[in-house]
Amino acid sequence: MTAVLSGKVEIEQVLRDVRALVFDMDGVLYRGNTRLPHVRELLAELDRRGLPYAMVTNNSTRTPAQYAEKLAGMGISTPPDRILTSSLVTRAWLEQQYPPGTRIYIVGMASLQQAILGDGHFAPAESDAEVVVSGADFSLTYDKLRIATLAIRRGAHYVATNPDKTFPSEEGLIPGAGAIIAALVAATDVTPVVIGKPEPAIMLQAAALLGVEPAQVLAIGDRLDTDVLAGQRAGFRTALVLTGVATLSDVDDSHVRPDLVLPNLEPLVDYFREERS
Repeated sequence: MTAVLSGKVEIEQVLRDVRALVFDMDGVLYRGNTRLPHVRELLAELDRRGLPYAMVTNNSTRTPAQYAEKLAGMGISTPPDRILTSSLVTRAWLEQQYPPGTRIYIVGMASLQQAILGDGHFAPAESDAEVVVSGADFSLTYDKLRIATLAIRRGAHYVATNPDKTFPSEEGLIPGAGAIIAALVAATDVTPVVIGKPEPAIMLQAAALLGVEPAQVLAIGDRLDTDVLAGQRAGFRTALVLTGVATLSDVDDSHVRPDLVLPNLEPLVDYFREERS
């Protein structure tokens, strides 16, 4: 079946019981440092109707406070406590799996380092690490890959924040955390435990934060293999927007079928405006 953009009737059917929204960020709210169309209008409509929303991202390169600052720079006001990152979910998972003092080596940005090692609960390590955690790293070096490879080959468990192979940017798609996973898997023959989307933990945490049942949430993302799949696994309604990574042909080729396929956020703005009138 050829994928087509969702119409007004489909949007009304899917959103009838929705009481909260969860937005992916890269490719939905912005590309790089450029705000995407209709974001502020949609958030304003949600605020007027009293519908809560949260932002979730597999991108571990910023803290929630840094994301809130970035959004503010684009005219989007969101408190940090409404932003969930794969760094935070990875830290929570590690606490469930490993005792205090576990030695961890991190391939990732300062935000990931801070989330996992900042309070001293876990100990920083290199080749003697018991766990290696990888995320997106815009300062990736061969030496970081070397240290991680040696640790994993010596028996360290391998955990990854998220599998996204690319990021949408103003220039186009650039390497993401999944590209680093590919390098480490090639060097170690070890497949990591992946914490972020498409696993449902971050989505379920967002629903709990918003105080709604999963079936009452609409997840909006730009990737089928992470955003939409995670939403489905969490029991959410799902909408794919074509402002980031996925295209209509990708929907045709995928077994993951979102409830809605939208060109951008404008149809949602129109729906909520009509609901309010």
